[in-house]
Amino acid sequence: MSFLWTVFWFVIAVGLLVTVHEFGHFWVARRLGFKVLRFSVGFGKPLVKRVGADQVEYVLAAIPLGGYVKLLDEREAPVPAADLARSFTRRPVWQRILVLLAGPAFNLIFAVALLWAMLWVNGVTEVRAILGDITVGSPAEQAGLRSGDEVRSLNGAPVKGANDVIFRLLDAMSANGEATLVVRGADGATRTATISVPDATQRRHLTEPSELLQGVGLGFWIPTPAVLGKVKAGGPAALAGLQAGDTIVAVDGRRIDDFRLLANYIHGRADQRISVDYRRGGALRTAAVQVAHDQVNGKTVGRIQVEPAPLTQLPESVLVHTSLRPLAALNAAVHEAGDKMLMQARFFWRMVVGRVSLKNLNGPLSIAQVAGESAHMGVGAFLSLLVYLSLSLGFLNLLPIPILDGGQIVFQAAEWLKGSPLSERTQAFGQQVGIALLIVLMSVALYNDIARQFS
Repeated sequence: MSFLWTVFWFVIAVGLLVTVHEFGHFWVARRLGFKVLRFSVGFGKPLVKRVGADQVEYVLAAIPLGGYVKLLDEREAPVPAADLARSFTRRPVWQRILVLLAGPAFNLIFAVALLWAMLWVNGVTEVRAILGDITVGSPAEQAGLRSGDEVRSLNGAPVKGANDVIFRLLDAMSANGEATLVVRGADGATRTATISVPDATQRRHLTEPSELLQGVGLGFWIPTPAVLGKVKAGGPAALAGLQAGDTIVAVDGRRIDDFRLLANYIHGRADQRISVDYRRGGALRTAAVQVAHDQVNGKTVGRIQVEPAPLTQLPESVLVHTSLRPLAALNAAVHEAGDKMLMQARFFWRMVVGRVSLKNLNGPLSIAQVAGESAHMGVGAFLSLLVYLSLSLGFLNLLPIPILDGGQIVFQAAEWLKGSPLSERTQAFGQQVGIALLIVLMSVALYNDIARQFS
Protein backbone atom coordinates (compact mmCIF):
# COMPACT_ATOMS: atom_id res chain seq x y z
CA MET A 1 0.00 0.00 0.00
CA SER A 2 1.51 3.33 -1.09
CA PHE A 3 2.18 6.27 1.21
CA LEU A 4 0.08 8.60 -0.98
CA TRP A 5 -2.88 6.19 -0.81
CA THR A 6 -2.69 6.15 2.98
CA VAL A 7 -2.41 9.94 3.24
CA PHE A 8 -5.26 10.49 0.76
CA TRP A 9 -7.78 8.39 2.67
CA PHE A 10 -6.62 9.78 6.01
CA VAL A 11 -7.32 13.30 4.74
CA ILE A 12 -10.70 12.23 3.35
CA ALA A 13 -11.72 10.64 6.67
CA VAL A 14 -10.52 13.47 8.92
CA GLY A 15 -11.76 16.22 6.60
CA LEU A 16 -15.23 14.68 6.35
CA LEU A 17 -15.66 14.09 10.08
CA VAL A 18 -14.37 17.53 11.08
CA THR A 19 -16.71 19.12 8.54
CA VAL A 20 -19.63 17.21 10.05
CA HIS A 21 -18.57 18.34 13.53
CA GLU A 22 -18.21 22.00 12.61
CA PHE A 23 -21.44 21.97 10.61
CA GLY A 24 -23.18 20.95 13.81
CA HIS A 25 -21.92 24.09 15.56
CA PHE A 26 -22.76 26.19 12.49
CA TRP A 27 -26.29 24.88 11.97
CA VAL A 28 -27.40 25.16 15.59
CA ALA A 29 -25.79 28.61 16.01
CA ARG A 30 -27.68 29.90 12.99
CA ARG A 31 -30.98 28.46 14.21
CA LEU A 32 -30.58 30.08 17.63
CA GLY A 33 -29.75 33.53 16.28
CA PHE A 34 -25.97 33.69 16.75
CA LYS A 35 -24.09 35.65 14.10
CA VAL A 36 -21.70 33.38 12.22
CA LEU A 37 -18.73 35.11 10.63
CA ARG A 38 -16.88 32.21 9.03
CA PHE A 39 -17.22 28.49 8.32
CA SER A 40 -13.81 27.08 7.43
CA VAL A 41 -12.95 23.57 6.31
CA GLY A 42 -9.24 23.26 7.03
CA PHE A 43 -6.70 25.64 8.55
CA GLY A 44 -4.11 27.99 7.16
CA LYS A 45 -4.13 29.93 3.90
CA PRO A 46 -7.58 30.05 2.22
CA LEU A 47 -7.67 28.29 -1.15
CA VAL A 48 -11.30 29.09 -1.90
CA LYS A 49 -13.30 31.86 -0.24
CA ARG A 50 -16.90 32.91 -0.84
CA VAL A 51 -19.28 35.19 1.04
CA GLY A 52 -22.82 33.88 0.96
CA ALA A 53 -26.09 35.76 0.87
CA ASP A 54 -26.23 35.24 4.65
CA GLN A 55 -22.97 37.26 4.95
CA VAL A 56 -21.11 34.16 6.19
CA GLU A 57 -17.60 33.69 4.79
CA TYR A 58 -17.19 30.10 3.56
CA VAL A 59 -13.55 28.99 3.31
CA LEU A 60 -11.67 25.95 2.05
CA ALA A 61 -8.18 26.22 3.56
CA ALA A 62 -4.83 24.67 2.68
CA ILE A 63 -4.41 22.33 5.66
CA PRO A 64 -7.34 19.86 5.50
CA LEU A 65 -6.84 18.35 8.98
CA GLY A 66 -9.36 20.43 10.87
CA GLY A 67 -11.77 23.29 10.60
CA TYR A 68 -13.65 25.85 12.65
CA VAL A 69 -16.72 28.05 12.92
CA LYS A 70 -16.07 31.67 13.90
CA LEU A 71 -18.89 33.36 15.78
CA LEU A 72 -19.29 37.04 16.52
CA ASP A 73 -17.65 37.57 19.92
CA GLU A 74 -16.95 40.91 21.59
CA ARG A 75 -14.06 39.36 23.52
CA GLU A 76 -12.14 39.14 20.25
CA ALA A 77 -13.01 42.43 18.56
CA PRO A 78 -15.35 45.41 18.93
CA VAL A 79 -18.92 44.59 17.92
CA PRO A 80 -21.31 47.11 16.32
CA ALA A 81 -24.18 48.02 18.62
CA ALA A 82 -26.69 46.66 16.11
CA ASP A 83 -25.10 43.20 16.34
CA LEU A 84 -24.47 43.01 20.08
CA ALA A 85 -27.57 40.88 20.67
CA ARG A 86 -26.17 38.25 18.27
CA SER A 87 -22.72 38.12 19.91
CA PHE A 88 -21.78 34.83 21.54
CA THR A 89 -21.39 36.34 25.01
CA ARG A 90 -24.77 38.10 24.84
CA ARG A 91 -26.79 34.98 24.03
CA PRO A 92 -28.40 33.00 26.90
CA VAL A 93 -26.03 30.49 28.51
CA TRP A 94 -28.26 27.53 27.66
CA GLN A 95 -28.07 28.49 23.98
CA ARG A 96 -24.27 28.71 24.13
CA ILE A 97 -24.17 25.23 25.66
CA LEU A 98 -26.43 23.88 22.89
CA VAL A 99 -24.10 25.33 20.24
CA LEU A 100 -21.09 23.70 21.93
CA LEU A 101 -22.90 20.37 22.24
CA ALA A 102 -23.96 20.44 18.60
CA GLY A 103 -20.55 19.42 17.20
CA PRO A 104 -20.28 16.15 19.17
CA ALA A 105 -24.02 15.56 18.66
CA PHE A 106 -23.66 15.76 14.87
CA ASN A 107 -20.76 13.28 15.01
CA LEU A 108 -23.07 10.90 16.87
CA ILE A 109 -25.93 11.51 14.40
CA PHE A 110 -23.56 10.96 11.47
CA ALA A 111 -22.37 7.65 12.96
CA VAL A 112 -25.96 6.50 13.55
CA ALA A 113 -26.93 7.45 9.98
CA LEU A 114 -24.00 5.48 8.52
CA LEU A 115 -24.74 2.48 10.73
CA TRP A 116 -28.42 2.62 9.80
CA ALA A 117 -27.63 2.56 6.08
CA MET A 118 -25.11 -0.26 6.47
CA LEU A 119 -27.42 -2.39 8.64
CA TRP A 120 -30.42 -1.76 6.36
CA VAL A 121 -28.51 -2.73 3.22
CA ASN A 122 -26.31 -5.53 4.58
CA GLY A 123 -28.06 -6.69 7.75
CA VAL A 124 -26.00 -8.06 10.63
CA THR A 125 -23.43 -10.81 10.12
CA GLU A 126 -21.92 -12.27 13.27
CA VAL A 127 -19.12 -14.81 13.69
CA ARG A 128 -20.39 -17.54 16.00
CA ALA A 129 -18.72 -17.45 19.41
CA ILE A 130 -17.44 -21.04 19.28
CA LEU A 131 -14.20 -21.53 21.18
CA GLY A 132 -11.21 -23.07 19.46
CA ASP A 133 -7.98 -24.18 21.13
CA ILE A 134 -7.71 -23.53 24.89
CA THR A 135 -4.18 -22.89 26.17
CA VAL A 136 -2.98 -25.37 28.78
CA GLY A 137 -2.72 -23.79 32.24
CA SER A 138 -4.42 -20.57 31.17
CA PRO A 139 -7.27 -18.80 33.04
CA ALA A 140 -9.67 -20.13 30.40
CA GLU A 141 -8.62 -23.74 31.01
CA GLN A 142 -8.74 -23.25 34.77
CA ALA A 143 -12.30 -21.98 34.36
CA GLY A 144 -13.22 -25.28 32.70
CA LEU A 145 -13.71 -23.98 29.16
CA ARG A 146 -13.19 -26.48 26.38
CA SER A 147 -12.68 -26.37 22.65
CA GLY A 148 -16.06 -26.52 20.91
CA ASP A 149 -17.93 -24.60 23.63
CA GLU A 150 -20.25 -21.91 22.25
CA VAL A 151 -20.55 -18.80 24.44
CA ARG A 152 -24.21 -17.82 25.00
CA SER A 153 -23.80 -15.01 27.55
CA LEU A 154 -21.05 -13.17 29.41
CA ASN A 155 -21.63 -11.51 32.79
CA GLY A 156 -25.37 -11.78 32.27
CA ALA A 157 -25.47 -10.11 28.83
CA PRO A 158 -26.49 -12.24 25.82
CA VAL A 159 -23.74 -12.89 23.27
CA LYS A 160 -24.57 -12.58 19.57
CA GLY A 161 -21.09 -13.32 18.25
CA ALA A 162 -17.34 -13.39 18.79
CA ASN A 163 -17.04 -9.57 18.91
CA ASP A 164 -19.40 -9.45 21.89
CA VAL A 165 -17.17 -11.91 23.74
CA ILE A 166 -14.03 -9.86 23.03
CA PHE A 167 -15.42 -6.49 24.14
CA ARG A 168 -17.24 -7.82 27.21
CA LEU A 169 -14.21 -9.85 28.22
CA LEU A 170 -12.08 -6.71 27.88
CA ASP A 171 -14.63 -4.82 29.96
CA ALA A 172 -14.51 -7.48 32.66
CA MET A 173 -10.72 -7.71 32.75
CA SER A 174 -10.37 -3.92 33.05
CA ALA A 175 -12.93 -3.88 35.89
CA ASN A 176 -12.65 -6.59 38.56
CA GLY A 177 -10.98 -9.34 36.52
CA GLU A 178 -13.91 -11.80 36.60
CA ALA A 179 -15.98 -12.93 33.62
CA THR A 180 -18.78 -15.46 34.04
CA LEU A 181 -19.65 -17.25 30.81
CA VAL A 182 -22.65 -19.43 30.06
CA VAL A 183 -21.59 -21.90 27.38
CA ARG A 184 -23.15 -24.74 25.46
CA GLY A 185 -20.75 -27.64 25.04
CA ALA A 186 -20.28 -29.83 22.01
CA ASP A 187 -22.59 -32.35 23.70
CA GLY A 188 -25.41 -29.76 23.84
CA ALA A 189 -25.29 -29.34 27.63
CA THR A 190 -25.23 -25.83 29.11
CA ARG A 191 -22.89 -24.93 31.96
CA THR A 192 -21.28 -21.92 33.63
CA ALA A 193 -17.56 -21.08 33.72
CA THR A 194 -15.83 -18.14 35.42
CA ILE A 195 -12.55 -16.73 34.12
CA SER A 196 -10.72 -15.06 36.99
CA VAL A 197 -7.58 -12.91 36.82
CA PRO A 198 -7.04 -11.51 40.34
CA ASP A 199 -3.66 -9.85 39.72
CA ALA A 200 -4.12 -6.16 38.76
CA THR A 201 -0.83 -5.98 36.84
CA GLN A 202 -1.73 -9.01 34.77
CA ARG A 203 -5.19 -7.58 34.08
CA ARG A 204 -3.69 -4.32 32.86
CA HIS A 205 -1.36 -6.26 30.56
CA LEU A 206 -4.40 -8.01 29.08
CA THR A 207 -5.77 -4.63 27.97
CA GLU A 208 -2.78 -4.01 25.70
CA PRO A 209 -3.48 -4.38 21.96
CA SER A 210 -3.63 -8.04 20.82
CA GLU A 211 -2.96 -9.41 24.32
CA LEU A 212 -6.47 -10.23 25.58
CA LEU A 213 -7.32 -13.57 23.97
CA GLN A 214 -3.76 -14.89 24.15
CA GLY A 215 -3.51 -13.81 27.79
CA VAL A 216 -6.71 -15.53 28.96
CA GLY A 217 -5.87 -18.53 26.78
CA LEU A 218 -8.71 -18.85 24.32
CA GLY A 219 -9.45 -18.32 20.66
CA PHE A 220 -12.36 -18.86 18.32
CA TRP A 221 -12.95 -21.85 16.12
CA ILE A 222 -12.64 -21.04 12.43
CA PRO A 223 -12.75 -24.12 10.17
CA THR A 224 -9.72 -23.94 7.90
CA PRO A 225 -9.58 -26.11 4.77
CA ALA A 226 -6.73 -28.62 4.81
CA VAL A 227 -4.91 -26.77 2.03
CA LEU A 228 -1.17 -26.30 2.43
CA GLY A 229 -0.01 -22.68 2.32
CA LYS A 230 3.67 -23.01 3.22
CA VAL A 231 5.79 -26.16 3.12
CA LYS A 232 9.17 -25.70 4.80
CA ALA A 233 12.06 -26.66 2.56
CA GLY A 234 13.85 -29.74 3.90
CA GLY A 235 10.99 -30.51 6.31
CA PRO A 236 9.17 -33.87 6.52
CA ALA A 237 6.34 -32.80 4.18
CA ALA A 238 8.69 -31.32 1.58
CA LEU A 239 10.90 -34.43 1.63
CA ALA A 240 7.79 -36.51 0.94
CA GLY A 241 6.96 -34.39 -2.12
CA LEU A 242 4.13 -32.27 -0.68
CA GLN A 243 3.86 -28.70 -2.03
CA ALA A 244 2.03 -25.45 -1.28
CA GLY A 245 -1.47 -25.63 -2.75
CA ASP A 246 -1.94 -29.36 -2.11
CA THR A 247 -5.27 -30.28 -0.51
CA ILE A 248 -5.01 -33.00 2.15
CA VAL A 249 -7.85 -35.50 1.71
CA ALA A 250 -7.00 -38.24 4.22
CA VAL A 251 -4.28 -39.41 6.60
CA ASP A 252 -3.84 -43.13 7.26
CA GLY A 253 -7.21 -43.67 5.64
CA ARG A 254 -9.01 -41.16 7.90
CA ARG A 255 -10.84 -38.38 6.08
CA ILE A 256 -9.48 -34.88 6.75
CA ASP A 257 -11.61 -31.80 5.91
CA ASP A 258 -10.09 -29.26 8.30
CA PHE A 259 -6.48 -28.21 8.89
CA ARG A 260 -6.97 -28.38 12.64
CA LEU A 261 -7.89 -32.07 12.40
CA LEU A 262 -4.74 -32.62 10.36
CA ALA A 263 -2.59 -30.84 12.95
CA ASN A 264 -4.13 -32.71 15.89
CA TYR A 265 -3.62 -36.06 14.18
CA ILE A 266 0.04 -35.33 13.39
CA HIS A 267 0.77 -33.90 16.85
CA GLY A 268 0.01 -37.29 18.37
CA ARG A 269 2.27 -39.24 15.99
CA ALA A 270 5.77 -37.99 16.61
CA ASP A 271 8.50 -40.08 14.94
CA GLN A 272 5.90 -42.24 13.14
CA ARG A 273 5.45 -42.84 9.43
CA ILE A 274 2.04 -41.83 8.06
CA SER A 275 0.29 -42.14 4.71
CA VAL A 276 -1.09 -38.86 3.32
CA ASP A 277 -3.65 -38.75 0.50
CA TYR A 278 -3.74 -35.37 -1.22
CA ARG A 279 -5.14 -33.70 -4.32
CA ARG A 280 -3.01 -31.66 -6.72
CA GLY A 281 -4.39 -30.25 -9.96
CA GLY A 282 -7.37 -32.58 -9.90
CA ALA A 283 -5.24 -35.71 -9.47
CA LEU A 284 -5.34 -37.77 -6.26
CA ARG A 285 -1.93 -38.80 -4.96
CA THR A 286 -0.41 -40.54 -1.92
CA ALA A 287 2.79 -39.78 -0.02
CA ALA A 288 4.54 -41.48 2.89
CA VAL A 289 5.64 -38.85 5.44
CA GLN A 290 8.07 -39.43 8.29
CA VAL A 291 6.76 -37.25 11.14
CA ALA A 292 9.41 -35.31 13.06
CA HIS A 293 9.12 -34.31 16.72
CA ASP A 294 9.29 -31.13 18.77
CA GLN A 295 9.05 -30.18 22.45
CA VAL A 296 6.11 -27.93 23.48
CA ASN A 297 5.54 -27.16 27.16
CA GLY A 298 7.48 -30.27 28.11
CA LYS A 299 5.49 -32.54 25.78
CA THR A 300 6.65 -34.24 22.59
CA VAL A 301 4.49 -33.40 19.59
CA GLY A 302 4.68 -34.43 15.95
CA ARG A 303 5.55 -31.96 13.18
CA ILE A 304 5.64 -32.15 9.38
CA GLN A 305 6.44 -28.40 9.10
CA VAL A 306 3.56 -27.07 7.03
CA GLU A 307 1.19 -24.09 7.42
CA PRO A 308 -2.39 -23.67 6.21
CA ALA A 309 -3.26 -21.51 3.23
CA PRO A 310 -4.63 -18.11 4.34
CA LEU A 311 -8.42 -17.76 4.40
CA THR A 312 -9.80 -15.35 1.81
CA GLN A 313 -13.23 -15.34 3.47
CA LEU A 314 -14.89 -16.93 6.48
CA PRO A 315 -16.86 -20.11 5.81
CA GLU A 316 -20.65 -19.81 6.09
CA SER A 317 -20.73 -22.50 8.78
CA VAL A 318 -19.42 -20.02 11.37
CA LEU A 319 -21.51 -17.03 10.26
CA VAL A 320 -24.99 -16.01 11.41
CA HIS A 321 -26.72 -13.45 9.18
CA THR A 322 -29.81 -11.43 10.10
CA SER A 323 -31.61 -9.14 7.64
CA LEU A 324 -33.15 -6.01 9.13
CA ARG A 325 -36.11 -3.87 8.08
CA PRO A 326 -35.62 -0.07 8.11
CA LEU A 327 -37.03 0.56 11.61
CA ALA A 328 -35.21 -2.45 13.07
CA ALA A 329 -31.97 -1.27 11.42
CA LEU A 330 -32.43 2.23 12.89
CA ASN A 331 -33.07 0.80 16.36
CA ALA A 332 -29.96 -1.41 16.08
CA ALA A 333 -27.87 1.54 14.85
CA VAL A 334 -28.91 3.77 17.76
CA HIS A 335 -28.17 1.06 20.33
CA GLU A 336 -24.82 0.12 18.75
CA ALA A 337 -23.63 3.74 18.51
CA GLY A 338 -24.71 4.44 22.08
CA ASP A 339 -23.01 1.30 23.39
CA LYS A 340 -19.77 2.13 21.58
CA MET A 341 -19.69 5.69 22.89
CA LEU A 342 -20.37 4.55 26.46
CA MET A 343 -17.68 1.91 26.09
CA GLN A 344 -15.19 4.55 24.95
CA ALA A 345 -16.03 6.67 27.98
CA ARG A 346 -15.67 3.72 30.35
CA PHE A 347 -12.34 2.58 28.90
CA PHE A 348 -10.96 6.13 28.80
CA TRP A 349 -11.71 6.60 32.50
CA ARG A 350 -10.09 3.27 33.30
CA MET A 351 -7.07 4.38 31.29
CA VAL A 352 -6.87 7.53 33.43
CA VAL A 353 -6.97 5.52 36.68
CA GLY A 354 -4.46 2.96 35.38
CA ARG A 355 -6.68 -0.07 34.74
CA VAL A 356 -6.34 0.07 30.94
CA SER A 357 -3.00 0.32 29.14
CA LEU A 358 -2.04 3.68 27.61
CA LYS A 359 -0.84 1.70 24.59
CA ASN A 360 -4.44 1.82 23.34
CA LEU A 361 -4.09 5.53 22.50
CA ASN A 362 -3.73 5.88 18.73
CA GLY A 363 -2.11 8.85 17.02
CA PRO A 364 -2.29 10.15 13.45
CA LEU A 365 0.14 7.56 12.06
CA SER A 366 -1.97 4.62 13.24
CA ILE A 367 -5.22 6.26 12.15
CA ALA A 368 -3.78 7.02 8.72
CA GLN A 369 -2.56 3.45 8.32
CA VAL A 370 -5.95 2.01 9.30
CA ALA A 371 -7.72 4.47 6.97
CA GLY A 372 -5.61 3.33 4.03
CA GLU A 373 -6.05 -0.36 4.86
CA SER A 374 -9.82 -0.05 5.30
CA ALA A 375 -10.20 1.85 2.01
CA HIS A 376 -8.20 -0.91 0.30
CA MET A 377 -10.53 -3.54 1.81
CA GLY A 378 -13.64 -1.88 0.39
CA VAL A 379 -16.48 0.54 1.02
CA GLY A 380 -17.93 -1.38 3.97
CA ALA A 381 -14.65 -1.44 5.90
CA PHE A 382 -14.01 2.26 5.29
CA LEU A 383 -17.54 3.23 6.37
CA SER A 384 -17.12 1.15 9.53
CA LEU A 385 -13.93 3.08 10.28
CA LEU A 386 -15.79 6.37 9.75
CA VAL A 387 -18.39 5.26 12.30
CA TYR A 388 -15.70 4.50 14.87
CA LEU A 389 -13.76 7.72 14.24
CA SER A 390 -16.91 9.86 14.28
CA LEU A 391 -17.91 8.46 17.67
CA SER A 392 -14.36 8.93 18.94
CA LEU A 393 -14.24 12.55 17.73
CA GLY A 394 -17.57 13.26 19.40
CA PHE A 395 -16.50 11.65 22.67
CA LEU A 396 -13.09 13.32 22.81
CA ASN A 397 -14.63 16.74 22.25
CA LEU A 398 -16.88 16.20 25.26
CA LEU A 399 -13.92 15.74 27.61
CA PRO A 400 -13.80 18.57 30.19
CA ILE A 401 -10.56 19.97 28.77
CA PRO A 402 -10.89 23.78 28.44
CA ILE A 403 -9.89 24.17 24.77
CA LEU A 404 -12.34 21.41 23.72
CA ASP A 405 -16.12 21.69 23.53
CA GLY A 406 -16.49 19.86 26.84
CA GLY A 407 -14.24 22.32 28.64
CA GLN A 408 -16.10 25.29 27.18
CA ILE A 409 -19.38 23.72 28.32
CA VAL A 410 -17.93 23.53 31.86
CA PHE A 411 -17.05 27.24 31.68
CA GLN A 412 -20.56 28.12 30.50
CA ALA A 413 -22.18 25.97 33.19
CA ALA A 414 -19.99 27.62 35.85
CA GLU A 415 -21.08 31.05 34.59
CA TRP A 416 -24.71 29.94 34.73
CA LEU A 417 -24.35 28.81 38.35
CA LYS A 418 -22.22 31.80 39.38
CA GLY A 419 -24.47 34.34 37.70
CA SER A 420 -21.55 36.11 36.04
CA PRO A 421 -18.68 35.24 33.65
CA LEU A 422 -15.54 33.63 35.01
CA SER A 423 -12.58 35.95 35.32
CA GLU A 424 -10.19 36.25 32.40
CA ARG A 425 -7.42 34.94 34.65
CA THR A 426 -9.41 31.79 35.46
CA GLN A 427 -10.24 31.19 31.81
CA ALA A 428 -6.64 31.75 30.74
CA PHE A 429 -5.39 29.31 33.38
CA GLY A 430 -7.93 26.75 32.20
CA GLN A 431 -6.77 27.17 28.61
CA GLN A 432 -3.16 26.59 29.64
CA VAL A 433 -4.10 23.45 31.58
CA GLY A 434 -6.12 22.23 28.60
CA ILE A 435 -3.25 22.75 26.19
CA ALA A 436 -0.89 20.90 28.55
CA LEU A 437 -3.28 17.94 28.84
CA LEU A 438 -3.71 17.74 25.07
CA ILE A 439 0.06 17.84 24.56
CA VAL A 440 0.45 14.93 27.01
CA LEU A 441 -2.28 12.88 25.27
CA MET A 442 -0.90 13.61 21.81
CA SER A 443 2.66 12.80 22.93
CA VAL A 444 1.62 9.42 24.33
CA ALA A 445 -0.37 8.64 21.18
CA LEU A 446 2.51 9.64 18.90
CA TYR A 447 4.95 7.58 20.99
CA ASN A 448 2.63 4.56 20.58
CA ASP A 449 2.53 5.17 16.82
CA ILE A 450 6.30 5.26 16.53
CA ALA A 451 6.70 2.22 18.80
CA ARG A 452 4.30 0.22 16.60
CA GLN A 453 6.25 1.16 13.46
CA PHE A 454 9.47 -0.23 14.96
CA SER A 455 7.96 -3.23 16.77
